Amino acid sequence: MENIRNFCIIAHIDHGKSTLADRLLEFTNTVSAREAQDQILDDMDLERERGITIKSHAIQMDYTYNGKKYVLNLIDTPGHVDFSYEVSRSIAACEGALLIVDATQGIQAQTISNLYLAIENDLEIIPVLNKMDLPSAMPEEVKDQIVELIGCKREDILEASGKTGLGVEKILQAIVEKIPAPVGNPNAPLQALIFDSVFNPFRGIIGYYKILNGEIHTNDLVKFINTKKEYEALEIGVLRLDMEPRSVVKTGDVGYIISGIKTAREVRVGDTITHRDNPCEKAIAGFEEVKPMVFAGIYPIDTEDYEPLRASMEKLQLNDASLTYQPESSAALGFGFRCGFLGLLHMEIIQERLDREFNMSVITTTPNVSYYCYTKKGEKIVVNNPADLPDPSSIDYIEEPYIAAQIITNAEFIGPIMKLCIDKRGILKNQTYLTGNRVEINFELPLGEIVFDFYDKLKSISKGYASFDYHIIGYRESKLAKLDILLNGDGVDALSALIHQNNAYDFGKRICEKLKDLIPRQQFDVAIQAAIGSKIIARETVKAVRKDVTAKCYGGDISRKRKLLEKQKEGKKRMKQIGSVEIPQKAFLAVLKLND
Repeated sequence: MENIRNFCIIAHIDHGKSTLADRLLEFTNTVSAREAQDQILDDMDLERERGITIKSHAIQMDYTYNGKKYVLNLIDTPGHVDFSYEVSRSIAACEGALLIVDATQGIQAQTISNLYLAIENDLEIIPVLNKMDLPSAMPEEVKDQIVELIGCKREDILEASGKTGLGVEKILQAIVEKIPAPVGNPNAPLQALIFDSVFNPFRGIIGYYKILNGEIHTNDLVKFINTKKEYEALEIGVLRLDMEPRSVVKTGDVGYIISGIKTAREVRVGDTITHRDNPCEKAIAGFEEVKPMVFAGIYPIDTEDYEPLRASMEKLQLNDASLTYQPESSAALGFGFRCGFLGLLHMEIIQERLDREFNMSVITTTPNVSYYCYTKKGEKIVVNNPADLPDPSSIDYIEEPYIAAQIITNAEFIGPIMKLCIDKRGILKNQTYLTGNRVEINFELPLGEIVFDFYDKLKSISKGYASFDYHIIGYRESKLAKLDILLNGDGVDALSALIHQNNAYDFGKRICEKLKDLIPRQQFDVAIQAAIGSKIIARETVKAVRKDVTAKCYGGDISRKRKLLEKQKEGKKRMKQIGSVEIPQKAFLAVLKLND
């Protein structure tokens, strides 16, 4: 136990976590030259394509220092704000953290929020200045920022480069010297925290855990405390580049367990594993439940795929504990699920993973956030879907969630960023200059306003320099209205949205214009309307496709032509009564990208 070190790597997105992890693995010879590739721990196709880490990845390394052998358990974490839940889980399984800061960009918003997570969990922080090989590096300036942020000594900041391998040895020495060994009692009853799980089609569900007390042997009978299920540990071991079976995993180690579990619900992240015959007294506390921020409906394109979609969701949830879902039905789309995500990128990734890993083609409805609706009788209703909103006459008031946003940017972009936040109904709280040219701006914004395209706009305004982080601060009363989209007088529930009254007219008009371009022409006129309650606020018409019925009439009396046109008109009228309008998939997607 004395020789075990558990640590994770935390940083803002694109500050070089995965690349530095590669260098650590190469230096300790965990990965041979043949197996080496860039971002070796990112094993998902999506991760490799986008160049971002989505899942936390655990791996064990051996390192000899001053003639002593040490076992280092590394967990590489994602940097994007949408996956901060992954980071919080990884931190729970560690005693120390490498805080990586890009020498060319300095401290960003996510650096600060992940650092606070680590400090709350009493982790030992080792600051590392990465990308020192770049000509645009500003080491002195960034070191000042780090000293100010953490309060460490200047000489404690390690200089490194994930690309060239500079400073890797110093990092490993610092890990051994500074990060404390895990504390625990090897003779106590088994107590292990599950921090992740994956689904393997051949072996069932594999749980990843960290042992706090006791030890686990192959063929031990174990019990999961929260679910109260009992299993046999068929295979246990440690996580190298591949899974490496062992006969025993001891206190302080990070390992895996295979026990032939088939049902996804039986393994919960944050659960505690103990022995059946000699259980520990209580479960490990301090594991937070995930709070979804953005809700959207996911429906199969073919209604027969509902059950396969449910099975796919279960398996995905196992691998991504921050996904929540419950069944719902829609008049336009049939049966599907109401899913909760941590943000728009998270939603996009889930959609993509459903397509790639499970071959599921799905329709995603307009994302929205959770509202509290108070009726005149004093009841409180949680509204995750605009369709759940009660009758407007019975509503007393509606509350929407607000966030505290922290934006760090170059001073030259302050004006456009402030305008963007004020347009989104933001309230400026304060702004502070971190250095001569870097500003921190704090805003309070409604969460519903940033769900759509706020992050993209922020990035384009600031030429990619602004970094953004947020946390929920509670609910506030707001003037919201339910906007319905009608096609020929029939409501399309999948396109309805809850929106602030001041923006409703403009938003409704834009949706109608967009749908006019996307809905194919029918044999009859299609009226597209945006309505609030019974009041129509915008309308567009898709004109009918008409056959030229008078083409055969050469000359003759006008009444012949008129008769044919009247006959056509009657036919169209009859068709309108029985005809229905199909909305193509791209129309749903286009509503998301209204401002393009």
